[in-house]
Amino acid sequence: MRHLSLILFLLLFCYPFLASNTYAEIEIEIVGTEEGGGDAEGSSGQPIAIVPFGGIERPPQDIAQIVTNDLYHSGRFAPMPVATLPEQPSQASQVHFPVWQQAGIPHLVIGRVQSSATGDYTVEFQLFDINTGSQILGLSYNANLNNLRQVAHQISDQIYKALTGERGVFGTQIVYVVVQKMGKQKQYVLYLADADGANPRTMLRSSEPILSPTWSPDGQRVAYVTYDPILSAKGLRDKQMAVYVQDIRTGKRNRVSIGRGIHGAPAWSPDGTKMALTISQNGNPDVHILDLQTGNLTQLTNDKAVDTEPDWSPDGQSMVFTSDRSGQPQIYRMSTAGSNIQRVTFQGSYNARARFSPDGRKITLLHNGGGGYQIAVMDLDNNRINVLSRTSLDESPSFAPNGSMIIYGTGASLAAVSIDGRVHQRLSVELGKEVREPAWSPFTE
Repeated sequence: MRHLSLILFLLLFCYPFLASNTYAEIEIEIVGTEEGGGDAEGSSGQPIAIVPFGGIERPPQDIAQIVTNDLYHSGRFAPMPVATLPEQPSQASQVHFPVWQQAGIPHLVIGRVQSSATGDYTVEFQLFDINTGSQILGLSYNANLNNLRQVAHQISDQIYKALTGERGVFGTQIVYVVVQKMGKQKQYVLYLADADGANPRTMLRSSEPILSPTWSPDGQRVAYVTYDPILSAKGLRDKQMAVYVQDIRTGKRNRVSIGRGIHGAPAWSPDGTKMALTISQNGNPDVHILDLQTGNLTQLTNDKAVDTEPDWSPDGQSMVFTSDRSGQPQIYRMSTAGSNIQRVTFQGSYNARARFSPDGRKITLLHNGGGGYQIAVMDLDNNRINVLSRTSLDESPSFAPNGSMIIYGTGASLAAVSIDGRVHQRLSVELGKEVREPAWSPFTE
């Protein structure tokens, strides 16, 4: 059948799996790394020593432990257990480089946390090259009780960039949707959290589904889809899909689109002034562009097929979207004027939910090549698809802002995988609870 059932399309692309949840903080676990085609549990990254920070005896946040967790969870580093550290210096003058050379540790991190009479903090750290005995980094931060954890993530980002050459994402954030069972009713909760899953904050609670959260390019707003109650012409209570934009800092919400049928799958333009949407105002789902300043709506696709899930290229010149116009869901690309529509995917019977990498050279997508619905990456230079995930009921892939990782749903929890497929993480909440629809924030600085 040429035309995919609209109901099936919505079930696969829009609706989260229903589950109860009473605890929203995410825990990250490395579940495997691969090297040379092999598979081994645990991290096989480069060794590094992160010494517990000196200064005040019990700071409100364990900076060294947060940095250790960040670097370990990246899959690129293997921090030395504290119990095996040959010494625990907090000043450069206390470091004995031959001791660390003998331990086979190439890099060392030390630091200090000092408090002031006003209740503020000064956090200092140094990164050393053990082989040369030289300092690579030495930075100081002013902090308060509310941003100590964020300072720790900034330190992790600095170390990661210094040793890998890539920008770290530890200081970024994620959003995700949890469904909580409240008696016989279900409550949908949109959460905002640090990239490591800590510090979850509630953005929205609703008795209606919350779908397709997506970040604005400046990282200050999140768009999502929900349902608003209305009164029909006959005075009967009804519901319509609505697209909202919510400010991260103030929590203020602004409804930007509502109507009968489908109003969903929001995707911001790179400059944040427009939004691509899937709207079925004429009875058939098509891709539209909404000007967020004027409210003007422009229809881009006009086909009997279901056209949905648009995403803008980073340069703003083109879009990818999902369509079943070939008889099966596949990825297509077009200009942002709706012209030059070309099919992109040919491998596998099902390809959907494409999202551009930050550099625009790849897309991540939901792919079925016979092994179930899995997360894959396509290189747009050669159209080669590389399957990354090991599960078979995946959904909602989202790139980290440096392009190194992809976060996604698995049908039971969240997971993340490195772009080369080497590092696999499981992101879970309390046993038996579920979480859906993750989206990784952009860089904000």
